[in-house]
Amino acid sequence: MRREIDEGWIEEAIERYRRIESLRAELDEAARTFEVSVRSPDGLVEVFVTAAGAITDVRFLEPLATRTDAEVSRSVHAAVTAAADAARWAREKLHAETFGAYRRLAED
Repeated sequence: MRREIDEGWIEEAIERYRRIESLRAELDEAARTFEVSVRSPDGLVEVFVTAAGAITDVRFLEPLATRTDAEVSRSVHAAVTAAADAARWAREKLHAETFGAYRRLAED
């Protein structure tokens, strides 16, 4: 039995693939440039992180001389952990904005 090839369907699939790849590149670029900041619960440390997860800056907002090593360590750990969560949140937000209106090929 001979199968017929639907050229229109193939062209549409190729165009859809190219569009998805273009959107993916836009998402990756946006994730590298979109930055959020978080602070440790005690307000000692502020961490800046991109949606891609790269920490771009760490700032101490109060003098460290009055803090113990353990306190500084806890503050840095809390801020970095919060930064990882913030990066994940930012990436999910960017993903939803980028692909939110894009219709799925097949609905579940």
